[in-house]
Amino acid sequence: MHARLARSAAAVALAVTATLTLAPAASAQPSEPTPSASAAPAETPAPDAGSVEITAKDTAGDVLPGATFLLLDSTGQEAGRGKTDARGKLTFPDLEPGVYRLKETASGSPFHEGIADQDVIVTPGATTRLSITDPYKAAKVLLQAKEDKSGKLLPGATVNIGTGDSTLLTLTTGSKGTASGELPVSSRKTQFWVKEIKAPAGYDLYKPSKTFSAGPGAPVTVTVTNAKTATIPPPTQNPTDRPTDKPSDKPSPSKPGKDEDVSVPSASGTPTADKTASSTAAPAPAGSLAHTGADATPWLIGSAGILIAAGGGALIAARRRRTDNPTDDGSSES
Repeated sequence: MHARLARSAAAVALAVTATLTLAPAASAQPSEPTPSASAAPAETPAPDAGSVEITAKDTAGDVLPGATFLLLDSTGQEAGRGKTDARGKLTFPDLEPGVYRLKETASGSPFHEGIADQDVIVTPGATTRLSITDPYKAAKVLLQAKEDKSGKLLPGATVNIGTGDSTLLTLTTGSKGTASGELPVSSRKTQFWVKEIKAPAGYDLYKPSKTFSAGPGAPVTVTVTNAKTATIPPPTQNPTDRPTDKPSDKPSPSKPGKDEDVSVPSASGTPTADKTASSTAAPAPAGSLAHTGADATPWLIGSAGILIAAGGGALIAARRRRTDNPTDDGSSES
């Protein structure tokens, strides 16, 4: 019996010894580092990281949700991508300081255009805020110039198109009578005016200034009409208050030339011309003799003939009076 008690005591002592030898090994197990514990500090952002915050709007000031942006680092690798939320905002967090390239890949609206690429600078521990304004898409304008009666398209018409006091577009119709261009718009429905500044050849200018509406990216047709220029027939008679014939200096039988001599009647009644007169002599003024010097000879001869004729007539009259009236001496003798 004592032998059994001794064997039982020995077995209990052996079990206790085994338990004591295994305990230190179990307690040393948690002190060894594990992979999960060593990777945890790498998930926290670096203290010098920065961020970029984007707010997208249009030219009217309305936010643009759904605009897509891509951010590239200095090596051209993608650093972030995303869309603006309902407030038109998008944030790229945990960025290393440096220069990035921002691209807008979609505006998120059928009425707006995306902006051009731009550089963004990220500074340590700061947020770079960007306000992006997407413009409206331009309207597509088709200009037509037509004849008012036949509707025929006319080339060579030039018009200005604008809004308010600003001219935004100038178009000239080509050989087919049409012209096209892009018209910038500032809202969903913008009012414009059109005015013709040059009419097609042979047509009157279209003077009224007409208006039309255009929306972003929408096509619109603008038409101006021109009437043919009225042709005025030439007058059948020249106006009487304005002489049309310039006085001619050419000599005529009734009007001597400027530098020709005037024929003077001689004593015999036959006109004679002074052949010695200068061709450059100026015409004599009114009330004076036409010629002097050698030109006076015909006049002197004519005057002498008149005096002789007058004297002869006076002598004949005196003789007649003597024959008709007897003298006093003759009457006393009888």
